Amino acid sequence: MDGVSKNELKMEEGKLEYTLQPMADVHLRSDLSGLEANGNLNTIYIISIISILILVIACINYTNLSTVQSSSRASEIGIRKVLGAQRSQLFGQFIGESMLLTFISLLFACLLATVLMPSFNELTGKQLFLQTLLKPLPVTVAILFCILIGFVSGSYPALLLSNAKLINTLKSGIRLTSSGGLFRKSLIVFQFAVSVCLIVCTMVIVQQLDYMRSKDIGYNRDHVIEIPMSYQILEKYPSMAEAMRRNPNVVSVTGGNSSPSYAQWGDGLSSDPGTGTKNIVITAIPSDLGYLKTMGMKLVAGTDFAESDLSLMDTTDNGKNWKYSFIINETAAKSLGYASVEQAVGKPAFKGSTGGIIKGVVQDFNFSSLHDPIGPLMLFLDRENVNGIFVRTNGQNTEATIDFLQKTWKERVPDRPFEYQFLDEEYNKLYIAEQKSVSIFTTFSSLAIILACLGLFGLAAFSTLQRIKEIGIRKVLGSSVSGIVLLISKDFIKLTLIAIVVATPVAWYLMNSWLKDFAFRVNLQWWVFVAAGSLAIVIAFITVGLQSIKAATMNPVKSLKGE
Repeated sequence: MDGVSKNELKMEEGKLEYTLQPMADVHLRSDLSGLEANGNLNTIYIISIISILILVIACINYTNLSTVQSSSRASEIGIRKVLGAQRSQLFGQFIGESMLLTFISLLFACLLATVLMPSFNELTGKQLFLQTLLKPLPVTVAILFCILIGFVSGSYPALLLSNAKLINTLKSGIRLTSSGGLFRKSLIVFQFAVSVCLIVCTMVIVQQLDYMRSKDIGYNRDHVIEIPMSYQILEKYPSMAEAMRRNPNVVSVTGGNSSPSYAQWGDGLSSDPGTGTKNIVITAIPSDLGYLKTMGMKLVAGTDFAESDLSLMDTTDNGKNWKYSFIINETAAKSLGYASVEQAVGKPAFKGSTGGIIKGVVQDFNFSSLHDPIGPLMLFLDRENVNGIFVRTNGQNTEATIDFLQKTWKERVPDRPFEYQFLDEEYNKLYIAEQKSVSIFTTFSSLAIILACLGLFGLAAFSTLQRIKEIGIRKVLGSSVSGIVLLISKDFIKLTLIAIVVATPVAWYLMNSWLKDFAFRVNLQWWVFVAAGSLAIVIAFITVGLQSIKAATMNPVKSLKGE
């Protein structure tokens, strides 16, 4: 079972049970070695939900703005009713206008999609093409969505305008009822609740990503260069490693089956802690001398591998005298039943039927993503399964050092390209999905906030217009600009506060559920919610304040004369 991922099988009473992976699940759901998912189902869900929420916010804006502008169409509606227009005809007219705007928006959306597709691909890390959207099914879905959105967003304004009574319309225009005002306020609360949720989610994801980047994972991934190898050139490894050590900027060189970040070798280990033999399934890293030093790992008991351990790997007589030297982590020592790490040192252990000695115990380190808890792991000497060379440098003259490594490689393997990557770059690849999530949430939360502000700006403009006479009288009676701004803004600030109250528990639940996917995670801090709420209040105040200041600085004589 050497070299087989521990996720693919399990040992039970000496038997191996293989797990079959449905082909349809490989793209998004597979976690098996060699069949890793090249997509992220959670990312699809996130983008879909946020897109729907932004679409809802846009519909809310249309509903609110169409409603508050209804007073300007009082004469048109009154004349149409005098000329015999029926309620159903008026309703159809306004719904038709809504759908026409929606279809025009679809055309603009297609144009924007064409222009912004490269940016979207960069944001999500995918390669999507506009031709995919021009197939019959997507086009049909888009048209149906246009009809649905046009009808839903235009229904309330259409009902309000078509139901207006003729006498009242001609006499005093269309009056917005208190119940309608409550409906509009509820929509504003929903918009800002969504915005606050997105702000909180963005801040928490950024915190978690920063935590993963800065967490002490048990080894030092800085200034380590990884050079992949293949079995065909394995015989060149000893001389190549020795030559690389001659560079003054190279601190140490070793080889291993994998880096500490991608340990996938599944194996079995057994030992007797004094209470009977204990067998465990364990992750393993076949390695060369100096692996711990190169990776900056810390021994908590015992000693590192030495040259003398290589002599125990006797290949004569078909390997009957072969003995392993093991270094296990703290979790493995505990899983084997040892009361302390010191007790495990020097004890015999068996890898399958081949015996060996536990030479040391290394401090636990994260050998996979921080999504997973640290499991049992062992390192054992095995130069026959080296898949990569790891070079630790002092961080000086990096470019010259890489040139030296390339020259050393070309001298021994002229027919193979020299490839390399830094260990910290490989580690960061474990969290590409989280990095994309940060970009997605930042972009879409900004878009949601902008749309919410547009809706709030329109309502604030309408509210200010409705109170223009009141503002003029207050100025004549001595009210200050700040007093008038506060008077107009306070109602909208109240709506924002209600949105914060609504959004806080929802955001807490969503982020708490998301963080449960990580074995190592940040705690949800109260200040995140306070910061998100404060930002929403500031944005709302600035949005409303622009209209308030304009109204407060207007000459009261003009406003009263106009009235």
